[in-house]
Formats: sequence, C-alpha cells, structure tokens
Amino acid sequence: MILNVAIVLVVVVSALLLWSPRLYASVTWRAMTTPLASIIGSGFLVLGPLLDAAYGKYAPVIMALLCLFAYFYGAAIRYNMRVIERPGEKRSPLVGGLETAASWSLGFAYIISVAYYLNLFGAFGVSLTPVNEPLPAKIVTSAVYMIIVVAGWRRGFKSLEQMEYISVTAKLAIIAGLLLGLAVYFYGKATGGGLIFNAPDLGGWPALTLAFGLIVTVQGFETSRYLSADYDSHTRIRSMQWAQWLSTAIYMLYILLLAFVFERGALQFSETAIVDMMAIVAPILPVLLVAAALAAQFSAAVADTSGSGGLVAELTGKRVSARMAYVMLTGIGLALTWSAGIFDIISYASRAFAAYYGLQASIAMLNAWRQGDRWRSLAFAGLTLLAVLIVLFGQAVEQ
Repeated sequence: MILNVAIVLVVVVSALLLWSPRLYASVTWRAMTTPLASIIGSGFLVLGPLLDAAYGKYAPVIMALLCLFAYFYGAAIRYNMRVIERPGEKRSPLVGGLETAASWSLGFAYIISVAYYLNLFGAFGVSLTPVNEPLPAKIVTSAVYMIIVVAGWRRGFKSLEQMEYISVTAKLAIIAGLLLGLAVYFYGKATGGGLIFNAPDLGGWPALTLAFGLIVTVQGFETSRYLSADYDSHTRIRSMQWAQWLSTAIYMLYILLLAFVFERGALQFSETAIVDMMAIVAPILPVLLVAAALAAQFSAAVADTSGSGGLVAELTGKRVSARMAYVMLTGIGLALTWSAGIFDIISYASRAFAAYYGLQASIAMLNAWRQGDRWRSLAFAGLTLLAVLIVLFGQAVEQ
C-alpha cells in the first residue's frame, strides 16, 4: 500500500515538474519532445521482457549496444544536417538521389511503424479485460485505424497533434513511477540475496539476428531532422542528442532493474508481458502502464500517419494527396494486422528503418569524403554496411 502511494506521488510530482511553465518555455525541451515521443514509446513496453527472455543476464549489454548504434546513426543524420543545411551548400546529383530514396524509405517505414504502434495499442487495450485474446486485440486495432483514417480524411491531424506534449509528459511521469517501483523491488531482492542471473536463451547467429530485428525499439531520433519549420538547425541537432542521451539513461536503468529479478518461465512471454511483471512489483503499475501505453501508441500513430502522408504527397508532387496516402497506409496496416504477429511487425519495421538509416549513413559517408574527412567517411561506411546486414538478416522473436 505504501509503495502504491509512493508511486502515485512520484507520478504526480514528475508530471507537475514536466508541465511547469519554465520547462515548457525551453525551446530545446519542446524540440526534444518529438523524438522522445517515439524513442521512449512502444520499445519501452516490449523491450524489457523481450531482452530478459532472449538474453537473460546479458540483456543490459544488448540494450547498451542498441542505444549505442542508434546514437551512431543519429550522428550520421546530424552530420548530414550540418553539411546539407550549411548556407550555400550544393548537393551532388548522387546525394540528391540518395536523399529522395531515403525519404521514400522513411515514408514506407512510417507505414509499418503505425501498424506496430496500433497493434500494441490493441494488445494493451484488452490486456486488463476478460477478452485478453489476439482476436479482440486485432478488432480494437482495426477500429482505431478507421478512426485515424476518417479523422485524417475529414479534418487532418492538427487537433490530434496537440496530444504529443501531453502524452510525452504522462509517459515520462509514469516511467518515473515505474522505475521507483522497480528500484524498491530490486533492492528487496538484492538485500535478500534473491537476484536472478538467467542464462541466455539464444546465442550466436540467432542472438545477433534478433538484435538486428530490434533497432526500431530505439528509433525515433530522426524526427528532429524534419522539424525545420519550427526550430533552427542547432536546436534540432542538440534536441536529438539530448533526447538520445535521456532515453539511453532511462532504458539502461530500466533494464538493469528488470533483468535480474524475474525467474525465466515464471510468467508467460507476450507483447504485454510487462503488465504481468509490474503487477508483481506493485498493483498500481499495470493500470498506469496501460494508460501510458494507450496514450503513447495513439499519439505516435497519429504523428507517423501524418508524417507518412505528408512525405508521399511531397515526393509525388501532390499527384497522390496526403488523404489518399492515409487510405493506402490504412490498407497496408490492416493487412499486416490480420496476417502477422506483433513481433513480426517489429522485425519488419526494424528492417524498414534500417534501410533509411543505411541511406542516411551512405549520404554522410559521401559528404565526409567530399569534406576530406576520410576516417569519418570510413566510419559511416561501416554503419551503411551494418544497416544492409540488418535489412537482410533481422529476425523476429519466436514466442
């Protein structure tokens, strides 16, 4: 009871601090909320139980590597922003072609990521109900798809986009409460000699290809690049870096507290396993997590739907309108919903985003070579090769 009260108190205080006029007045913080909305979103909900189940005591190592390579890809995008947005800078035809290809790949990745967000929305939406089954979850997902496409067709998403700052604030506040609950639970286990060091369930090539299929869980930092209408280049670059640093700190603390306190097989592994895990930690946490999940998935889905529609309209010279793009996105999303599992969709989304990151890394490689920075060009070439490997070999977790 005391822990429940403490968690609620931490959530409320954190929300008040995050909603304070001084913080809201910070341009950098407002610019950070867009990448944070994606980075600490769906990944936070599924990644802890998934890494714990697959990698056991090595889960924090895999989490650190995912965050590290995400930061490297962010560095490639930031380098491109510095070079391409420099006054008077001229793009070569090759770089221009790669930029166009990257935009198309990002639009496609958004389509898959919306399916990922909304399928998680459906799964968490029914997770605390008597109908916690795949079929009702898919029905909920399909219904939300229809709501989004109708809203986008009729009025656009301006009214819904106001949810972003609210959802990020709520999500970070609830995560603060979750980390408190986990810290108390971890302390109890540690002082009682009850920490658990599970052996990894995967090794070798299967472990590597699964990690390849998880890059989407730390994705979202690239959104800073596309906020030029609201923020200058320096602010967007800084906001991306800070968002990645903050999300890495949260993810690492989360996985360190989670990976050593649950017996393997004690709970059924699923996309909503975090709800069952947190019910053991504190009874209040499942309700808070589901509320955060629903708000986060819906706002992220709206943002990516809007982004994808805008990209398609821009790239086709408005021959395909944003409204028609929303319909196409919904059709593809519904097909994925009814033909694939959530972990399959996570793998597809990871590979789609890896294609985008690979193209951005190849652009950075060419830009660095042209600037005479050979070592940096070589590093970006390595990132390009890694992205190709992720696209070719990324795999979904097997339930």
